[in-house]
Amino acid sequence: MKIIDVTEFYSERGGGIRSHLTTRGQLLCQRHHDHLIIAPGQREEDAATGSEVALPGGGTSRIVRLAGPSLPYDPTYHLLGRLDKVRFRVGVERPDVLEAHSPYLATAAVLACHRDPARVTTAFWHTDHVGTYVEPALEARMGHRLARVVSRPLWALTAALLARFDAIFVAGRAQAQRLRAAGVDRVVFAPFGVDTRTFRPDLRSEAWRRRWTTGMTGHVPILIGAGRFAIEKRWDIVLEAFGRLRARREAVLVLYGDGPERARLERAAPPGVQFAGFESDRTRLATALASADVLVHGGPYETFGLGIAEAVACGLPVVVPDLGGAVQSVDPTTGETYRSLDPGACAAAIDRVLSRPQDDLRARALEATGRVLTAEQHFDTILSTYEELSKVKRYATSS
Repeated sequence: MKIIDVTEFYSERGGGIRSHLTTRGQLLCQRHHDHLIIAPGQREEDAATGSEVALPGGGTSRIVRLAGPSLPYDPTYHLLGRLDKVRFRVGVERPDVLEAHSPYLATAAVLACHRDPARVTTAFWHTDHVGTYVEPALEARMGHRLARVVSRPLWALTAALLARFDAIFVAGRAQAQRLRAAGVDRVVFAPFGVDTRTFRPDLRSEAWRRRWTTGMTGHVPILIGAGRFAIEKRWDIVLEAFGRLRARREAVLVLYGDGPERARLERAAPPGVQFAGFESDRTRLATALASADVLVHGGPYETFGLGIAEAVACGLPVVVPDLGGAVQSVDPTTGETYRSLDPGACAAAIDRVLSRPQDDLRARALEATGRVLTAEQHFDTILSTYEELSKVKRYATSS
């Protein structure tokens, strides 16, 4: 099977969609499928992704970058402006499955391609742009109920756009419910899985811990956060919560990531916050997660929150807001939720985790790793859906 993924959100510095597509390429190659990513970039490129596996008859994984201008808010992302080039490459490749990984230009590019009656056309709902950007702005001016009323036409437009796809994959349970409520048909709930060969608890490192607690005496709890430094991630909540926590107990907060808000966050950070930068090596990131004491997350707008699931797979307790997809990964025996966008509630939730008997907490966190969905299980759902849709297409074209 040949699968092409089209996305406009493929940053030079990581990001959730890029991580998902990288793992996707690896797993598809292992299962002898051919995989191609089409995404914008700084320059024209056609290269292997490095995901190929040395198996007889193994699949291939490539990426085609189409040169486009940098976007103003985050210049590590680029504009997918050459839809004609997308159409040309799809026409040359003749994929069995064509999938859009954003609701904007990537969707427009996929829908603009020649509609081969034998081709499966799908979309992956990675981000709730209405709920993340539009509704919060409306709520600040007119309240929750009226904001939902005003935003209904946008959801109707979303439903009309997605109606042209054979299936819409959604990783978050709440997002799947919301799309169905908006009238979107053919929603397939497919929670993301974790690469548990990389993200695992036995990577715990005392050397990593000493790096961040040099000069401190006794056991100092190390909190960790990881993700893109952008407005919608609400790192301001995490920083304020940590400042309140530090007024009650000594602790360190290590933040991994990069993005357009980094300089502002560094200026606002209270004492005890360390910025580790963007980590491209997934094993080193997994080591950090396995070695910390608690992961703290501030964003209530996640459609799933793959980084949260990766932390749980590393045996790490997590503290996340009670809204958004991140809560889906919380194991109540080891994690805590707090009232969304409330720094005081976040600080109290962190304090509750740190106040638990640590040996018992560690044992329960290790037990929770066995309940994490694997990447293989996620792609079992995806590939079985492709196969079912392909059978329907073949039957329709032959009858």
